[in-house]
Amino acid sequence: MRPGFDLSGKRVLVVGLARTGVVASLFSAGYGAIVTATDEKSEAELGEAAARLRAANVKLTLDGHAGANFLDQDLIVLSPGVPAKLPALDAARARGIPVWSEIELAFRFLRGKLVAITGSNGKTTTTSLVAHILKMANIHTLVGGNIGTPLLALVESSLDTTVTVAEISSFQLETIEAFRPDIGVLLNLTPDHLDRHGSFDEYAKAKLRMFENQIERDAAILNADDPEVTRRMPAKPHVFWFSRQKRVAEGAFLRDNQIIFRHDGSEVPIAQCDQISLRGAHNVENALAACAAAYLAGADPAAIASGVKTFKGVEHRLEFVAEIGGVQFYNDSKATNVDATRKALESFPGPLLVILGGKDKGSDYAGLRDLLQERAREVILIGAAAEKIAGQLAGAARIESAGTMERAVELARERAQPGDVVLLAPACASFDQFENYEHRGRVFKELVAKLEAQSAA
Repeated sequence: MRPGFDLSGKRVLVVGLARTGVVASLFSAGYGAIVTATDEKSEAELGEAAARLRAANVKLTLDGHAGANFLDQDLIVLSPGVPAKLPALDAARARGIPVWSEIELAFRFLRGKLVAITGSNGKTTTTSLVAHILKMANIHTLVGGNIGTPLLALVESSLDTTVTVAEISSFQLETIEAFRPDIGVLLNLTPDHLDRHGSFDEYAKAKLRMFENQIERDAAILNADDPEVTRRMPAKPHVFWFSRQKRVAEGAFLRDNQIIFRHDGSEVPIAQCDQISLRGAHNVENALAACAAAYLAGADPAAIASGVKTFKGVEHRLEFVAEIGGVQFYNDSKATNVDATRKALESFPGPLLVILGGKDKGSDYAGLRDLLQERAREVILIGAAAEKIAGQLAGAARIESAGTMERAVELARERAQPGDVVLLAPACASFDQFENYEHRGRVFKELVAKLEAQSAA
């Protein structure tokens, strides 16, 4: 039984008015709360969202959080982009005021089963694949979380028979209290968001909060091939593994080109490995995790096999854009950390022209040296991290700073030869030049489309 929360008459402060904050404000107001919402943006910058909030009787405190009263609240709801350790939030906690992420509030209202997926890389692909498989199995499925639709926006559509599949970030997990998925998935752990969490250990602790409230009947699906995951195995839930390197006692693994699910000593063939349509060994791992989650959520093997075979991937994840004059262009804008970029590089034998750069997250780019030496013809840099990346990768390949995406695509077209691959895999956040990684990927695709049109003309 999930703990409820009566919002009626409660004073609720929502901090941050990006998509999640707007939904949290409207949801709370709709359930009778007295809502104040605060953001650093002005009302003009918020645009239509501000009008919707005012129409719902949400009080707005804008142009910074200083005017918001953090101490006169019954609940504070944080948007994922707001740091969880603001002094005002610490003062509220000291007063006993709960500070929750939106997923904590949503968890208390969602009906049905919850499958939650986290990890440093592969979250969106795996979340989308699980949802695709469950829909193939005719299970009423909702999908959201960090993938684009806040969980609170799914509450009214959820039923007792629903399976909600949610991508969950470390930022969201920082401020949970009772959040407890029926099935939790941890894909991998590599350094990311160190600018926010401060250290890899703190980042990993945030990820592992996924499992802290689970009980014995809940499932934790973990990567048996990732030593950072295996040494942090949770104690309370029933643990299932996935591995592309070895047979596991419980969970999904490969044998003779088949994905096998093993449970209580029995083995069930799930799908053919060569039917996975996505590039890269990392996507075999994602498929193994997705098959395990879907099977435990009630999908039958035939539906899982069909889902794996028909899944076409996700935009901005090793997405083929075009071939121009024998040169292929791929968009992996979702590669926002070094490990994701390594996985992208490993997916192509070369020769590559790689576009790197953006907003640094405290990363060590030297981890790309070996693959760039082996596979890259040239590295083209964009964004604020260009100088740091150039310093750490000096000598690994020819490096040129383009500054902007437009100039980077121009340079790539000029330098690429037939048989080359131009790969956008930035290893950085996007916020120095773009709204988000989706915006960055769309701009890249639009620029490539212009090149394609010019070539055709």
